[in-house]
Amino acid sequence: MSQQKKQWVAIIIMIALFAMIAFVTNLCSPMAIIVKNQFGASDFLAQVGNYGNFIAYLVMGIPSGMLIKRFGYKKTALLALLVGIVGILVQWMSGWNGVESFAVYLVGAFIAGFCMCMLNTVVNPMLNLLGGGGNKGNQLIQIGGVFNSTAAVAVYIIMGALIGNAAKAKISDVTPALFIALGIFIVGFIVILFSKIEEPEQHVEVKQAKQVKDKYSAFSFRHFNLGILAIFLYMGVEVGVPTYVLQYLTSDTEAIKAKKEVVMQEYEQNKFASVNEAAIAFVGVTTDMDAIRNSGNKEEIEDLNKQITDVEKKITEGTITAEKVSKAVPGRGMNATIVGLIVAVYWFLMLVGRFVGGTIGGKVSSRAMITTVSIASLVFVAFGMFAPTDITVNVPGIDWANVSLIWAEVPIGIFAFLLVGLCTSVMWGGIFNMAVEGLGKYTAIASGAFMTMVFGCAVMVAIQAGVAGLTGSYLASYVVVLFCAAYILFYALIGSKNVNKDIPVE
Repeated sequence: MSQQKKQWVAIIIMIALFAMIAFVTNLCSPMAIIVKNQFGASDFLAQVGNYGNFIAYLVMGIPSGMLIKRFGYKKTALLALLVGIVGILVQWMSGWNGVESFAVYLVGAFIAGFCMCMLNTVVNPMLNLLGGGGNKGNQLIQIGGVFNSTAAVAVYIIMGALIGNAAKAKISDVTPALFIALGIFIVGFIVILFSKIEEPEQHVEVKQAKQVKDKYSAFSFRHFNLGILAIFLYMGVEVGVPTYVLQYLTSDTEAIKAKKEVVMQEYEQNKFASVNEAAIAFVGVTTDMDAIRNSGNKEEIEDLNKQITDVEKKITEGTITAEKVSKAVPGRGMNATIVGLIVAVYWFLMLVGRFVGGTIGGKVSSRAMITTVSIASLVFVAFGMFAPTDITVNVPGIDWANVSLIWAEVPIGIFAFLLVGLCTSVMWGGIFNMAVEGLGKYTAIASGAFMTMVFGCAVMVAIQAGVAGLTGSYLASYVVVLFCAAYILFYALIGSKNVNKDIPVE
């Protein structure tokens, strides 16, 4: 019986952890909508959840590899899950009355990021080693990626349904999703605690009379150094594409943005008798208040009054001003429920791509895979950027309140962005496999350093937000994604070749 067959329990657990990583990580992008509304954050700061989550990788990447070396994969995973429980609880608390705080939310996201980094550091080398390395190791990572993508799809559907109207979204609205994540962590901790995992044998340093310091490390390998840069930029592709599809489709239209700006200018010119009057006018730009009040629907009326109160508070605090409204990047003004379903297609396509990758991964090299999908990504992103926005197609959505199917129009270029999911599906596993190829005893520490570069999501998403602000266009911001995809193509063709085979790795 092969080692892989003997370790089927470990394989199942690692795949389950892979799914857990996706569920918690992908909460960040929809949460950006809530942060923007509840805390009055700009488009740049609205991504702070992503920043907090992924910047944590910068801090915890190498320590995670060291934890594995000292305590093993199982104990590191258990510690990670405990950290994740704390992170989710803190994020939930940030929406409490009396606690409501952007800073508290950021702390929670940062703590959750520690957890994600530790779990990623465990899962990827474990699956690679359990699969036997090489193409087989990459194949097992791709299979794990299928479940990773499944969890991501679920997140966007659930969060879209819970958020509904993006202009009124609060952290309290998405409590069920946070509790699902919390439950997953708790169950995962219990299962792993009582499961026997025969971990891959670790390289043990032999004590000599006079210890000789190893003059080499993972960073002695050129292809590894270029590989960690590739994963840094890859995060800009994987997360940047769906994040700004979400932002573009849910943000106010140009017309609504202009009307809101007029309202705020009139308020600042003292043309309103009170801040309440300004708030009513501001909300009325996108809401037929008379129709709601005449409907007699108490729930809708209460919701409207709450929205007016929230806007009044933000005007008073200065989080809504004419200047800030004028700098807002316009979008399509679509309901977040529908958009959540649309963005979920991206993650569903990642699931499909990873299923295909897992099927053919044992026969097709990582280099061939990454070359192909990098070229395809460049084509899809370029088309999405420059396709006419007035050419639209109908897409299905779900009216969760009435449990019915509805249809919505989106620019055709959006589907090109969604197709990038097929490409990013195999990039992570392929880049990791190429980056650690031939590293031997340096693999565990290399995995930690590799995970450190995941903070590239925070950097690249922030840069993309900056470009969107400078150009006034979410579509133009995808030039950042083009650059990232171009580098990944370079890495697959040239940078991934191991030119340091003379370094001893046993």
